[in-house]
Amino acid sequence: MVHLQNSDSSVKPKKMLTVWKGLKVITNYKTPSPSTVENQQLADDLNEFYCRFEKTPLTTPTTILSPTPALQISEDEVRQVFRKNKRRKAPGPDGVTPTCLKTCADQLAPIFSQIFNRSLELCEVPSCFKRSTIIPVPNKPKITGLNDYRPVALTSVVMKSFEKLVLAYLKDITGPLLDPLQFAYQANRSVDDAVNMGLHFILQLLDKSGTYVRILFVDFSSAFNTIIPNLLLQKLTQLSVPTSICQWITSFLTDRQQLVKLGKFSSCTRTISTGAPQGCVLSPLLFSLYTNDCASKDPSVKLLKFEDDTTVIGLIQDGDESAYRQEVKELTVWCSHNNLELNTLKTVEITVDFRKNPPALPPLTIMDSTVKTVETFRFLGNTISQDLKWDIHIDAIVKKAQQRLFFLRQLRKFNLPQELLKQFYTTIIESVLCTSITVWFNSATKSDLRRLHRTVRTAERIIGSTLPTLQELYLSRVSKKAGKITLDPSHPAHSLFELLPSGRRYRALSTRTARHRNSFFPQAIHLMNTSQ
Repeated sequence: MVHLQNSDSSVKPKKMLTVWKGLKVITNYKTPSPSTVENQQLADDLNEFYCRFEKTPLTTPTTILSPTPALQISEDEVRQVFRKNKRRKAPGPDGVTPTCLKTCADQLAPIFSQIFNRSLELCEVPSCFKRSTIIPVPNKPKITGLNDYRPVALTSVVMKSFEKLVLAYLKDITGPLLDPLQFAYQANRSVDDAVNMGLHFILQLLDKSGTYVRILFVDFSSAFNTIIPNLLLQKLTQLSVPTSICQWITSFLTDRQQLVKLGKFSSCTRTISTGAPQGCVLSPLLFSLYTNDCASKDPSVKLLKFEDDTTVIGLIQDGDESAYRQEVKELTVWCSHNNLELNTLKTVEITVDFRKNPPALPPLTIMDSTVKTVETFRFLGNTISQDLKWDIHIDAIVKKAQQRLFFLRQLRKFNLPQELLKQFYTTIIESVLCTSITVWFNSATKSDLRRLHRTVRTAERIIGSTLPTLQELYLSRVSKKAGKITLDPSHPAHSLFELLPSGRRYRALSTRTARHRNSFFPQAIHLMNTSQ
């Protein structure tokens, strides 16, 4: 409380975490965590469960010694990456803390730059860098089985820093070669781009009569844990990744030692050579590269990816679903060949059909299991409904924002400076209200918009000052995102922004329905034309 009362008005947003922690103490706010049983047997069982995808390599890659490694790391790069470590992150099995690397970056950089470069030269990752401690985190209020624990790997902080340097190099090489509908780990791509692009495909088709859309949200069982290093090696080679880096990544993924720590109990150590540990810096990109060749061949079926989130959008005309069903079948075959396990229990489908009196559609079957049809699904943080309305999604946003208004009121009671209250609002409340705002804001009903604006006005009364309106924030973000797309020829939506012969305005998209007209791309083009 003393800390909050003495805070001056110049507190930066990055220090909101300190204020937020203090506020939780003041308000006795705690996030309840599911209780879990802790014993030696459970720790051993979990470790066996996490190793269930382990496969014996068919061949052992020959280590290649490269006199001139593709990647050379400088002392300054190591120094900078060490300094960027966050102090509050947990150390790995080696016990080296982020604080140690951050504080002693100048002294450690010369040593570790040599170690990193030697590792790249030998195409081999030291075994001590590959050890991981798995912390099982319950992902359900009530635990019913081993699958209800999400494995989080604690790995060496030194290795994480090393991975960040390799990650930047890999992104530069593979970025231009990635599937354009893979929206993770590409410059100028985000979750919003993926959702907006998917909605554009859907709404563009639904403007035509006699059409409907089937959307399959694919769920993989422990996706990162299924990567086969030898297969990844082949795929990286096809993406023009230098041989020395391919071999280094293979070494990174093979012969890794892991154990599960459950409270005071630790399992036996297992050595595995399949998968990439969740929590490692490189794992999401490696999975994206592993699945890069998984793409739709038919133009009436779009396969959107964001890391391990995969969505199949079937654009159906005249009731012909053959292309959609064929692509789903080929996806199933691809998964079988690449050691990915489709979770048919969690894979669901939404049908968007605005035809009058539409007939009942035949169910979709995957591996002899009928795919469950749902009315809503949370797609990359946005609740998608079969009627393409946003009331359920906005309900959740308003509820979460109003809960946080309570904390703003608590801060006000302690007479904190107005500037600090504004910063708290921007970081903690506005960030909730504006999540993916370019996706849904202009399609929201007047009733939903009133509820959102009421939340902002309540915050204004608490703070005693005006705040940016959601309309202003929406227009600002749409303009910024549209500007980036027009400057990026590799963006899948770049072709939608077609300049007229005058070179000053963009060609408006053809839209027949308000639903399509209010979506991101038509609105972005309209905004850019009117702001000339």
